[in-house]
Amino acid sequence: MILCGRKITAETPLFVIAGPCVIESEQHSLHVADTLAAIARRLDVQLIFKSSFDKANRTSGDSFRGPGLDEGLRILEKVRAETGLPVLTDVHEANQANPVAEVVDVLQTPAFLARQTDFIGAVAASGKPVNIKKAQFMAPGDMQNVVTKARQAAAAAGKETDNFMLCDRGTSFGYNTLVSDMRGLSIMAETGCPVIFDATHSVQLPGAGGTHSSGERRFVSVLARAAVAARISGVFMEVHPDPDNALSDGPNSLKLDDLEPLLHELKAIDRTVKANLA
Repeated sequence: MILCGRKITAETPLFVIAGPCVIESEQHSLHVADTLAAIARRLDVQLIFKSSFDKANRTSGDSFRGPGLDEGLRILEKVRAETGLPVLTDVHEANQANPVAEVVDVLQTPAFLARQTDFIGAVAASGKPVNIKKAQFMAPGDMQNVVTKARQAAAAAGKETDNFMLCDRGTSFGYNTLVSDMRGLSIMAETGCPVIFDATHSVQLPGAGGTHSSGERRFVSVLARAAVAARISGVFMEVHPDPDNALSDGPNSLKLDDLEPLLHELKAIDRTVKANLA
């Protein structure tokens, strides 16, 4: 597929999706995006800025959800204009797909919605690249049906049918726990779609904080290194300057200062596993 002007396959260099879980403010988003843009330049890595205008699946109804569609898109548009980074955001409802696609470079589907046929069809018909997250309750092989739905909807709308990435963010294991099965990355790659590993949501402990989710940030780098060694196309990581005070997903977010050294490691692993594939 072509992603933000670059061809993406299982053989091309690793790209990165990174940013705060939720848009906390315009100033905060621009600060993080400026830092990410500088890292991308120094490391010569393709980086897409990620942040959500709404977090529709919070554990508690009292949790911060974000600025909403209109203000969120305005901020994302400013981030893209001022930093030069392409931007990605979540879409939560089918009727959001087209207005969001007018502003951002990549759409993302929340994991819980991977089986919602009309929703997948709407984002696929937008014509923008879509990062489709595998639901925590789905087997990796089940994503072939999701890809087929997306391709059919795109074709019916006269849009590009090779426009989809698949993202693994862990699989439910009992209560409040996720596990990452690296075999699943290879299985999802059999769809012909680029595969992304979400290294931060994979260490989340859903709902384990009572009124919020918890997480085990210390394992982000462990899982990221393992996934890149399994030969993936991209890695997704939520980052924050002060994760302990983040308004969403702080316990599983990577500290912004820790991103660049980790990417150095991931790039080295990626070069090694793809060295003989060109």
